[in-house]
Amino acid sequence: MIEKNTQKNFQFQFYKIQKLVYQTRFLSNQIGDAGASGLGSALAKCINLSNLTLDLYFNQIGDEGASGLGSALAKCINLSNLTLDLCENQIGAMGASGLGSALAKCINLSNLTLYLYYNQIGAMGASGLGSALAKCINLSNLKLDLGYNQIGAMGASGLGSALAKCINLSNLTLDLGQKQSNQIGASGFFSALAKRINLSKQTLDLQFNQIGDEGASGLGSALAKRINLSKQTLDLYYNQIGAMGASGLGSALAKCINLSNLTLDLRSNQIGDEAASGLGSALAKCINLSNLTLYLEQKQFICFEL
Repeated sequence: MIEKNTQKNFQFQFYKIQKLVYQTRFLSNQIGDAGASGLGSALAKCINLSNLTLDLYFNQIGDEGASGLGSALAKCINLSNLTLDLCENQIGAMGASGLGSALAKCINLSNLTLYLYYNQIGAMGASGLGSALAKCINLSNLKLDLGYNQIGAMGASGLGSALAKCINLSNLTLDLGQKQSNQIGASGFFSALAKRINLSKQTLDLQFNQIGDEGASGLGSALAKRINLSKQTLDLYYNQIGAMGASGLGSALAKCINLSNLTLDLRSNQIGDEAASGLGSALAKCINLSNLTLYLEQKQFICFEL
């Protein structure tokens, strides 16, 4: 009798886990395509799963495994919150696109965090992933890390254009940082971002991307169209931005009338004294700005509480 009751209690506890939250970590375990697909197939049987955190960092998962994992998770019809860490695997363009297409079938997905840095996704994979995620009709919060994937100008532009179609997206965190300098394409990417006027919170990591003055000004112009933007974090470390770019960026940010929180990292650029002063004068025109963190040098930062 005691054994039977214990078994029932275990089954009940497992049911509660299915219904609420499932968190598991398999980092650095030599898991390949077969293991990732098998894990996904098992999780797909948790029909009441609504919250899932899955850490598969630093394994040996390729295109087949990423697509298989995604296809399995698509069967979790009640999934609304998903955090998936696939950093430092061997996922290419096909795997990224396949994963995105599968996740688009999670019709209740509203919060998605997807870590994919240090894979081999490239331009085609970034565009394909973006196009797939644009079909997540209920997605409101997205954190996407594609750093160190060499997506280039074409990939960044395609990704930006696709994400602009996420009609309910209000909070976006996007990491496109590169270990080596890699031009993401100033005009296409930033023009696409300008179309997401409903965003209220945004984080952009564009370090080591050589956007230059033109890119900085273009980025500013895109942000100025965000009438609902209240919180913005911009990492523009080492981007060959000079006086003109910094001034243009500052002047544009001053037009974000609802901006209250701003973090701006401009370290290791070529701004100079005059442009730094101009940037400060421009930011002073942000009438609702209450919290400003401004990085202008390698090892120093200035934090203002306005």
